[in-house]
Amino acid sequence: MKHWHEEMPFTADDSLAELIFTENSLFFDIETTGFSAARTSLYLIGCAARKENLLIVDQFFAETPADESDVLHAFLDYLQNFDTIITFNGIGFDIPYLTNKCQKYKIPEPFSAYEYVDIYKMISGFRFLFALPNLKQKTVEQFIGLEREDAYNGGELIDVYKACQKNPDKKLISLLKQHNYEDVIDMPKLLSVLSYVKLFEGAFNVTSVCANESVSYDGKPCREILFSMQNIFPVPKRVSCHYEDFHLVVDTDQTTLCVRLYTGELKYFLSDYKNYWYLPEEDLAIPSSLAASIPKERRKKATAGTCYKKKNAIFVPQYQEIQKPAFRLMFKDKKSYFELSEDFVASSEMQKEYCMHVLQFIWKKKL
Repeated sequence: MKHWHEEMPFTADDSLAELIFTENSLFFDIETTGFSAARTSLYLIGCAARKENLLIVDQFFAETPADESDVLHAFLDYLQNFDTIITFNGIGFDIPYLTNKCQKYKIPEPFSAYEYVDIYKMISGFRFLFALPNLKQKTVEQFIGLEREDAYNGGELIDVYKACQKNPDKKLISLLKQHNYEDVIDMPKLLSVLSYVKLFEGAFNVTSVCANESVSYDGKPCREILFSMQNIFPVPKRVSCHYEDFHLVVDTDQTTLCVRLYTGELKYFLSDYKNYWYLPEEDLAIPSSLAASIPKERRKKATAGTCYKKKNAIFVPQYQEIQKPAFRLMFKDKKSYFELSEDFVASSEMQKEYCMHVLQFIWKKKL
Protein backbone atom coordinates (compact mmCIF):
# COMPACT_ATOMS: atom_id res chain seq x y z
CA MET A 1 0.00 0.00 0.00
CA LYS A 2 1.16 3.52 -0.79
CA HIS A 3 0.32 6.54 1.36
CA TRP A 4 0.66 10.00 -0.19
CA HIS A 5 0.55 13.02 2.11
CA GLU A 6 0.54 16.68 1.14
CA GLU A 7 -0.08 19.99 2.93
CA MET A 8 -0.83 23.31 1.23
CA PRO A 9 -2.05 26.78 2.23
CA PHE A 10 -5.82 27.03 2.47
CA THR A 11 -8.25 29.92 2.73
CA ALA A 12 -11.99 29.35 2.55
CA ASP A 13 -13.39 30.97 -0.58
CA ASP A 14 -16.59 32.12 1.09
CA SER A 15 -18.46 32.24 4.38
CA LEU A 16 -20.37 29.05 3.61
CA ALA A 17 -17.19 27.02 3.12
CA GLU A 18 -15.86 28.55 6.32
CA LEU A 19 -19.03 27.48 8.13
CA ILE A 20 -19.14 23.87 6.86
CA PHE A 21 -15.49 22.90 6.42
CA THR A 22 -14.16 22.88 9.97
CA GLU A 23 -11.26 21.01 11.52
CA ASN A 24 -13.77 18.38 12.64
CA SER A 25 -14.90 17.54 9.11
CA LEU A 26 -13.32 15.36 6.44
CA PHE A 27 -13.80 15.26 2.69
CA PHE A 28 -13.19 11.90 1.08
CA ASP A 29 -13.67 10.11 -2.22
CA ILE A 30 -13.05 6.51 -3.24
CA GLU A 31 -11.90 4.89 -6.49
CA THR A 32 -13.06 1.37 -7.34
CA THR A 33 -13.08 -1.02 -10.29
CA GLY A 34 -16.89 -1.01 -10.43
CA PHE A 35 -20.12 -0.38 -8.55
CA SER A 36 -20.59 -3.74 -6.81
CA ALA A 37 -18.51 -4.07 -3.64
CA ALA A 38 -18.90 -7.85 -3.81
CA ARG A 39 -17.39 -8.16 -7.28
CA THR A 40 -14.96 -5.24 -7.58
CA SER A 41 -11.92 -3.82 -5.82
CA LEU A 42 -11.33 -0.69 -3.79
CA TYR A 43 -7.99 0.73 -4.88
CA LEU A 44 -7.78 4.34 -3.68
CA ILE A 45 -9.25 6.56 -0.96
CA GLY A 46 -8.44 10.26 -0.96
CA CYS A 47 -9.08 12.59 1.98
CA ALA A 48 -8.94 16.35 2.51
CA ALA A 49 -8.88 17.83 5.99
CA ARG A 50 -8.26 21.28 7.41
CA LYS A 51 -5.82 22.35 10.10
CA GLU A 52 -6.03 26.10 10.69
CA ASN A 53 -4.89 27.62 7.36
CA LEU A 54 -3.64 24.36 5.86
CA LEU A 55 -5.37 21.88 3.56
CA ILE A 56 -4.10 18.39 4.32
CA VAL A 57 -4.50 15.73 1.65
CA ASP A 58 -3.96 12.03 2.36
CA GLN A 59 -4.38 9.28 -0.22
CA PHE A 60 -4.27 5.56 0.45
CA PHE A 61 -3.50 3.48 -2.65
CA ALA A 62 -3.73 -0.28 -3.14
CA GLU A 63 -0.81 -1.22 -5.38
CA THR A 64 -2.48 -4.61 -5.85
CA PRO A 65 -5.99 -5.88 -4.95
CA ALA A 66 -4.36 -7.68 -2.01
CA ASP A 67 -3.76 -4.25 -0.44
CA GLU A 68 -7.49 -3.48 -0.29
CA SER A 69 -7.80 -4.41 3.39
CA ASP A 70 -4.78 -2.25 4.30
CA VAL A 71 -6.26 0.74 2.49
CA LEU A 72 -9.56 0.29 4.29
CA HIS A 73 -7.91 -0.03 7.72
CA ALA A 74 -5.68 3.01 7.13
CA PHE A 75 -8.66 5.13 6.12
CA LEU A 76 -10.83 4.02 9.04
CA ASP A 77 -8.02 4.77 11.49
CA TYR A 78 -7.69 8.25 9.99
CA LEU A 79 -11.44 8.81 10.02
CA GLN A 80 -11.53 8.51 13.82
CA ASN A 81 -10.09 12.05 14.05
CA PHE A 82 -13.33 13.60 12.71
CA ASP A 83 -17.03 13.73 13.43
CA THR A 84 -18.45 15.01 10.12
CA ILE A 85 -18.05 13.49 6.65
CA ILE A 86 -18.37 15.69 3.55
CA THR A 87 -18.78 13.91 0.23
CA PHE A 88 -20.15 14.17 -3.28
CA ASN A 89 -22.72 11.36 -3.54
CA GLY A 90 -21.01 9.52 -0.69
CA ILE A 91 -24.34 8.58 0.87
CA GLY A 92 -25.44 7.06 -2.43
CA PHE A 93 -22.24 5.20 -3.32
CA ASP A 94 -19.06 5.58 -1.23
CA ILE A 95 -20.55 4.82 2.20
CA PRO A 96 -22.59 1.74 1.11
CA TYR A 97 -19.55 0.45 -0.81
CA LEU A 98 -17.22 0.83 2.17
CA THR A 99 -19.83 -0.64 4.52
CA ASN A 100 -19.92 -3.79 2.37
CA LYS A 101 -16.12 -3.96 2.41
CA CYS A 102 -16.17 -3.68 6.21
CA GLN A 103 -18.51 -6.66 6.31
CA LYS A 104 -16.18 -8.60 4.02
CA TYR A 105 -13.20 -8.04 6.33
CA LYS A 106 -15.29 -8.34 9.53
CA ILE A 107 -14.51 -4.74 10.54
CA PRO A 108 -17.11 -2.94 12.70
CA GLU A 109 -18.97 -0.44 10.51
CA PRO A 110 -18.31 3.10 11.89
CA PHE A 111 -20.25 5.25 9.43
CA SER A 112 -23.56 5.50 11.30
CA ALA A 113 -21.83 7.52 14.03
CA TYR A 114 -21.04 10.47 11.74
CA GLU A 115 -22.80 13.62 10.64
CA TYR A 116 -22.98 14.02 6.85
CA VAL A 117 -22.87 16.77 4.28
CA ASP A 118 -23.52 15.20 0.87
CA ILE A 119 -23.16 17.92 -1.75
CA TYR A 120 -24.77 15.86 -4.50
CA LYS A 121 -27.75 14.88 -2.37
CA MET A 122 -28.32 18.47 -1.26
CA ILE A 123 -28.29 19.94 -4.78
CA SER A 124 -30.12 17.09 -6.53
CA GLY A 125 -33.46 18.85 -6.08
CA PHE A 126 -32.21 21.95 -7.88
CA ARG A 127 -31.57 20.60 -11.39
CA PHE A 128 -34.21 23.03 -12.70
CA LEU A 129 -32.12 25.95 -11.45
CA PHE A 130 -28.74 24.83 -12.82
CA ALA A 131 -30.02 23.60 -16.23
CA LEU A 132 -27.17 21.05 -16.45
CA PRO A 133 -27.17 17.78 -18.43
CA ASN A 134 -26.24 15.89 -15.25
CA LEU A 135 -24.96 16.50 -11.72
CA LYS A 136 -21.67 14.64 -11.95
CA GLN A 137 -18.89 16.22 -9.91
CA LYS A 138 -16.96 17.43 -12.97
CA THR A 139 -20.13 18.96 -14.47
CA VAL A 140 -20.86 20.88 -11.30
CA GLU A 141 -17.22 21.98 -11.09
CA GLN A 142 -17.43 23.40 -14.61
CA PHE A 143 -20.71 25.12 -13.75
CA ILE A 144 -19.09 27.10 -10.92
CA GLY A 145 -15.92 27.75 -12.94
CA LEU A 146 -13.41 25.19 -11.62
CA GLU A 147 -10.76 23.88 -14.02
CA ARG A 148 -9.01 20.49 -13.84
CA GLU A 149 -5.79 19.03 -15.17
CA ASP A 150 -7.29 15.54 -14.93
CA ALA A 151 -9.08 14.58 -18.15
CA TYR A 152 -10.36 11.13 -17.10
CA ASN A 153 -13.48 9.88 -15.38
CA GLY A 154 -13.65 7.07 -12.84
CA GLY A 155 -14.85 4.51 -15.37
CA GLU A 156 -11.99 5.21 -17.77
CA LEU A 157 -9.47 4.76 -14.95
CA ILE A 158 -10.57 1.19 -14.24
CA ASP A 159 -8.57 -0.01 -17.25
CA VAL A 160 -5.66 2.18 -16.15
CA TYR A 161 -5.63 0.47 -12.75
CA LYS A 162 -5.82 -2.97 -14.35
CA ALA A 163 -2.89 -2.02 -16.57
CA CYS A 164 -0.95 -1.08 -13.44
CA GLN A 165 -1.35 -4.63 -12.16
CA LYS A 166 0.51 -5.92 -15.21
CA ASN A 167 3.00 -3.06 -15.39
CA PRO A 168 3.21 -0.73 -12.36
CA ASP A 169 4.28 2.24 -14.47
CA LYS A 170 4.77 5.55 -12.63
CA LYS A 171 2.85 7.48 -15.30
CA LEU A 172 -0.19 5.23 -14.91
CA ILE A 173 -0.09 5.51 -11.13
CA SER A 174 0.18 9.28 -11.51
CA LEU A 175 -3.02 9.35 -13.56
CA LEU A 176 -4.89 7.45 -10.84
CA LYS A 177 -3.47 9.66 -8.11
CA GLN A 178 -4.22 12.91 -9.97
CA HIS A 179 -7.87 12.10 -10.62
CA ASN A 180 -8.59 11.30 -7.00
CA TYR A 181 -6.42 14.20 -5.79
CA GLU A 182 -8.43 16.72 -7.80
CA ASP A 183 -11.68 15.15 -6.62
CA VAL A 184 -10.85 15.86 -2.99
CA ILE A 185 -9.07 19.23 -3.28
CA ASP A 186 -11.98 20.59 -5.36
CA MET A 187 -14.60 19.54 -2.83
CA PRO A 188 -14.04 22.53 -0.49
CA LYS A 189 -14.60 24.83 -3.48
CA LEU A 190 -17.72 22.87 -4.42
CA LEU A 191 -19.33 23.91 -1.15
CA SER A 192 -20.20 27.23 -2.76
CA VAL A 193 -22.89 25.48 -4.83
CA LEU A 194 -24.79 24.87 -1.58
CA SER A 195 -25.45 28.63 -1.44
CA TYR A 196 -28.44 28.06 -3.76
CA VAL A 197 -29.82 25.48 -1.33
CA LYS A 198 -29.35 27.87 1.56
CA LEU A 199 -31.18 30.62 -0.33
CA PHE A 200 -34.24 28.38 -0.75
CA GLU A 201 -34.02 27.56 2.95
CA GLY A 202 -34.29 31.25 3.84
CA ALA A 203 -30.70 32.55 3.84
CA PHE A 204 -31.68 36.00 2.57
CA ASN A 205 -32.99 39.34 3.77
CA VAL A 206 -35.59 41.35 1.87
CA THR A 207 -34.06 44.77 1.26
CA SER A 208 -36.74 46.48 -0.83
CA VAL A 209 -40.16 46.00 -2.39
CA CYS A 210 -41.70 47.96 -5.22
CA ALA A 211 -44.80 47.57 -7.39
CA ASN A 212 -44.87 48.79 -10.95
CA GLU A 213 -46.48 48.35 -14.35
CA SER A 214 -44.25 46.84 -16.99
CA VAL A 215 -43.87 44.21 -19.68
CA SER A 216 -43.38 40.85 -18.00
CA TYR A 217 -40.83 38.15 -18.94
CA ASP A 218 -43.30 36.60 -21.40
CA GLY A 219 -43.87 39.90 -23.22
CA LYS A 220 -47.31 40.72 -21.81
CA PRO A 221 -48.12 44.02 -20.08
CA CYS A 222 -48.83 43.51 -16.40
CA ARG A 223 -48.58 44.90 -12.93
CA GLU A 224 -45.80 43.33 -10.86
CA ILE A 225 -44.25 43.46 -7.44
CA LEU A 226 -40.46 43.14 -7.20
CA PHE A 227 -38.75 41.80 -4.09
CA SER A 228 -35.02 42.56 -3.81
CA MET A 229 -33.20 40.19 -1.48
CA GLN A 230 -29.66 40.20 -0.12
CA ASN A 231 -28.10 36.73 -0.28
CA ILE A 232 -26.52 35.77 3.04
CA PHE A 233 -24.24 33.37 1.16
CA PRO A 234 -23.02 34.62 -2.26
CA VAL A 235 -23.76 32.29 -5.16
CA PRO A 236 -21.00 31.37 -7.66
CA LYS A 237 -23.02 31.94 -10.84
CA ARG A 238 -26.11 33.82 -11.99
CA VAL A 239 -29.16 31.59 -12.55
CA SER A 240 -32.82 32.24 -13.25
CA CYS A 241 -36.13 30.43 -13.63
CA HIS A 242 -39.82 31.19 -13.92
CA TYR A 243 -43.01 29.38 -13.08
CA GLU A 244 -46.55 30.66 -13.51
CA ASP A 245 -46.74 34.11 -11.85
CA PHE A 246 -43.15 34.09 -10.61
CA HIS A 247 -39.78 34.95 -12.13
CA LEU A 248 -36.63 34.44 -10.09
CA VAL A 249 -33.13 35.78 -10.78
CA VAL A 250 -30.32 34.77 -8.43
CA ASP A 251 -27.09 36.74 -8.83
CA THR A 252 -23.90 36.83 -6.78
CA ASP A 253 -25.09 38.81 -3.76
CA GLN A 254 -28.60 39.75 -4.84
CA THR A 255 -31.79 37.85 -5.66
CA THR A 256 -34.79 39.38 -7.38
CA LEU A 257 -38.23 37.81 -7.22
CA CYS A 258 -40.78 39.22 -9.66
CA VAL A 259 -44.43 38.38 -8.94
CA ARG A 260 -47.28 39.10 -11.33
CA LEU A 261 -50.15 40.77 -9.51
CA TYR A 262 -53.85 40.36 -10.17
CA THR A 263 -55.83 43.54 -10.65
CA GLY A 264 -59.61 43.26 -10.61
CA GLU A 265 -62.43 41.56 -8.76
CA LEU A 266 -61.99 38.45 -6.62
CA LYS A 267 -64.18 36.57 -4.16
CA TYR A 268 -63.75 35.86 -0.47
CA PHE A 269 -65.65 32.65 0.29
CA LEU A 270 -67.35 32.46 3.70
CA SER A 271 -67.03 29.23 5.65
CA ASP A 272 -70.40 29.49 7.44
CA TYR A 273 -72.42 29.33 4.21
CA LYS A 274 -75.29 27.49 5.94
CA ASN A 275 -76.17 30.78 7.62
CA TYR A 276 -76.49 32.59 4.27
CA TRP A 277 -78.83 32.88 1.30
CA TYR A 278 -77.72 33.54 -2.25
CA LEU A 279 -79.44 36.06 -4.54
CA PRO A 280 -78.70 34.98 -8.16
CA GLU A 281 -79.92 38.20 -9.79
CA GLU A 282 -77.69 40.35 -7.61
CA ASP A 283 -74.89 37.73 -7.37
CA LEU A 284 -74.88 38.37 -3.65
CA ALA A 285 -74.83 36.33 -0.43
CA ILE A 286 -76.76 37.74 2.52
CA PRO A 287 -77.13 36.51 6.15
CA SER A 288 -80.21 34.45 6.92
CA SER A 289 -81.41 37.20 9.28
CA LEU A 290 -81.84 39.52 6.27
CA ALA A 291 -83.29 37.00 3.83
CA ALA A 292 -86.87 36.84 5.23
CA SER A 293 -87.86 40.01 3.39
CA ILE A 294 -86.61 38.66 0.03
CA PRO A 295 -89.20 36.77 -2.09
CA LYS A 296 -88.49 33.04 -2.18
CA GLU A 297 -88.22 32.98 -5.99
CA ARG A 298 -85.32 35.45 -5.79
CA ARG A 299 -83.21 33.56 -3.26
CA LYS A 300 -81.55 30.17 -2.80
CA LYS A 301 -79.83 28.56 0.13
CA ALA A 302 -76.17 29.48 -0.20
CA THR A 303 -73.61 26.77 -0.94
CA ALA A 304 -69.89 26.74 -0.34
CA GLY A 305 -69.43 27.94 -3.93
CA THR A 306 -72.00 30.77 -3.85
CA CYS A 307 -71.38 32.22 -0.41
CA TYR A 308 -68.83 34.98 -0.96
CA LYS A 309 -68.02 38.63 -0.73
CA LYS A 310 -66.49 40.41 -3.71
CA LYS A 311 -63.71 42.95 -3.75
CA ASN A 312 -61.99 44.96 -6.47
CA ALA A 313 -58.34 45.59 -5.64
CA ILE A 314 -54.72 44.66 -6.42
CA PHE A 315 -53.94 41.14 -5.23
CA VAL A 316 -50.82 39.01 -4.64
CA PRO A 317 -50.94 35.27 -5.56
CA GLN A 318 -50.31 32.55 -2.99
CA TYR A 319 -50.62 28.76 -2.88
CA GLN A 320 -51.15 28.47 0.86
CA GLU A 321 -53.17 30.90 2.92
CA ILE A 322 -50.15 32.56 4.49
CA GLN A 323 -51.93 35.92 4.32
CA LYS A 324 -55.64 36.32 5.07
CA PRO A 325 -58.30 36.96 4.02
CA ALA A 326 -57.69 34.74 1.00
CA PHE A 327 -59.51 35.65 -2.23
CA ARG A 328 -60.15 33.37 -5.21
CA LEU A 329 -61.55 33.44 -8.71
CA MET A 330 -63.49 30.22 -8.09
CA PHE A 331 -64.25 28.30 -4.92
CA LYS A 332 -62.18 25.21 -5.79
CA ASP A 333 -59.12 27.12 -7.02
CA LYS A 334 -55.93 26.02 -5.26
CA LYS A 335 -54.35 29.39 -5.94
CA SER A 336 -55.63 32.19 -3.76
CA TYR A 337 -54.72 35.86 -3.41
CA PHE A 338 -54.35 38.43 -0.68
CA GLU A 339 -54.76 42.14 -1.05
CA LEU A 340 -51.60 44.16 -1.57
CA SER A 341 -51.85 46.36 1.50
CA GLU A 342 -49.79 49.08 3.13
CA ASP A 343 -49.17 46.73 6.06
CA PHE A 344 -47.60 44.16 3.75
CA VAL A 345 -45.42 46.73 1.98
CA ALA A 346 -44.22 48.02 5.36
CA SER A 347 -43.49 44.63 6.99
CA SER A 348 -40.16 42.94 6.20
CA GLU A 349 -41.31 39.94 8.27
CA MET A 350 -44.43 39.43 6.11
CA GLN A 351 -42.39 39.93 2.96
CA LYS A 352 -39.81 37.30 3.94
CA GLU A 353 -42.54 34.83 4.86
CA TYR A 354 -44.10 35.39 1.45
CA CYS A 355 -40.80 35.07 -0.45
CA MET A 356 -40.07 31.83 1.40
CA HIS A 357 -43.51 30.57 0.42
CA VAL A 358 -42.85 31.35 -3.25
CA LEU A 359 -39.37 29.77 -3.26
CA GLN A 360 -40.69 26.59 -1.67
CA PHE A 361 -43.59 26.52 -4.13
CA ILE A 362 -41.26 26.86 -7.13
CA TRP A 363 -38.89 24.22 -5.75
CA LYS A 364 -41.67 21.67 -5.14
CA LYS A 365 -43.22 22.24 -8.56
CA LYS A 366 -39.88 21.99 -10.35
CA LEU A 367 -38.70 18.81 -8.58
